[in-house]
Amino acid sequence: MADRAPLLEYEEGPAVTFPPWDGSSPAPGNAAGSTASPRGAADSWSPKPELEPEGDAAAAPGAQQQEEEEQVVAVFVVTFDTRAGNIIEWCLPHEVDLEGVEFKSMASGSHRINSDFVYFRKGNYFGMACFANMPVESELERGARMKSVGILSPSYTLLYRYMHFLENQVRHQLEIPGHYAQLEAFYEDKKGVLPTAMSSKGIPTSLQPLHWLPPVNKYMYPEMKITHPAGCMSQFIKFFGEQIMVLWKFALLRKRILIFSPPPVGVVCYRVYCCCCLANVSLPGIRGVPETKPYFYISVADIETLETEVSYVACTTEKIFEEKKDLYDVYVDNQNVKADREHLQQLLKINSADKDKYRKLNDQRQMLLYSQEVGGDCSTNEEDLFILFFMEQNNRIFQMLLEVSACQDKTLTADHVRSMGLDPQGDRIFLMDLLEVYGIDVMLVIDNPCCP
Repeated sequence: MADRAPLLEYEEGPAVTFPPWDGSSPAPGNAAGSTASPRGAADSWSPKPELEPEGDAAAAPGAQQQEEEEQVVAVFVVTFDTRAGNIIEWCLPHEVDLEGVEFKSMASGSHRINSDFVYFRKGNYFGMACFANMPVESELERGARMKSVGILSPSYTLLYRYMHFLENQVRHQLEIPGHYAQLEAFYEDKKGVLPTAMSSKGIPTSLQPLHWLPPVNKYMYPEMKITHPAGCMSQFIKFFGEQIMVLWKFALLRKRILIFSPPPVGVVCYRVYCCCCLANVSLPGIRGVPETKPYFYISVADIETLETEVSYVACTTEKIFEEKKDLYDVYVDNQNVKADREHLQQLLKINSADKDKYRKLNDQRQMLLYSQEVGGDCSTNEEDLFILFFMEQNNRIFQMLLEVSACQDKTLTADHVRSMGLDPQGDRIFLMDLLEVYGIDVMLVIDNPCCP
């Protein structure tokens, strides 16, 4: 049940697409007795032609694993009731514990927008929901009908492939409330087996600890394309600019990072994922540190859970979190990265080494774009470049630290620090924290700012 995407095993095809329906035959996936959607096939679930692996993938060793990992453990519809607030209107299976999902799948402030999507975490599962807001002539509903349709899965890396289906289903639920046949067909096709042992909070007790971010390698690229749309990483770079280097340090130090933004929250969930990717390390000797957990969207209903976490990255639309300083180490308000503790505030400064790394990242991006435009080289994309750039930077740092720790005198000099791509003075506090977090036994000898 760990979040290890089966796409690590073999090349994957494109995300789910739905074939056109000409109306001359029954809508695909519209079983006998179900209600046809006025929007046609795009609203129904017809899994067989779209989700079967193509070509070599069908015979690949990981194909059976993909089928198991893709399992959906719950499907649900959340609605906004003018008297009761957010409520779970319908779900399958009926016995699943969805407490709190009504707040995770319909972000606070969503009433101001027409549509959105959201990623979230529920216990050891990950969820995705699509939200839509439709004006109606109803005094009872106060002129607006708002719903979300979502799913829970053991893995977040495959949720994006169902976005198109969920988007159409939420429109279907708005237009024809109470008709769940297509969602039932979807669940029957993709359903997984719920664990028998559940804790009081609905968290499976029999699961092994999740591996949140497996080491990145070249086989991860197709996973990325399924997880998020192309351009996610490049938009992340453009949005934060040089501040990415500040986020990179906090992510590598396994800090609690909370990103605030008003709705829509879907693109902010992508920033959570990208932020987690900054901390990837593929060296075998790095163990025993808290994993950077992508919580994605959180609300005040998650406060009790966050109080126990030592490392996470999450996003919220609720401004009240800014006042709850004990719940986070780093607060990101759109593009403004803030830290309340004086020690961490020193890590907010961008030094010359940070500027140099950011310049190199942009140079590599420009070279890549040029090779694609002029030479037609599509073997690498911006997503690949982003992931590998930070993973190689992290590996370089830890490789040097491990080598120095294996030496007799265990002395880390300014030359060592420069060879890691860091600033001997500007990154001294960062290095000291890094050594403490990862338990690496070396001695810094760069205390005097007058000495190189």
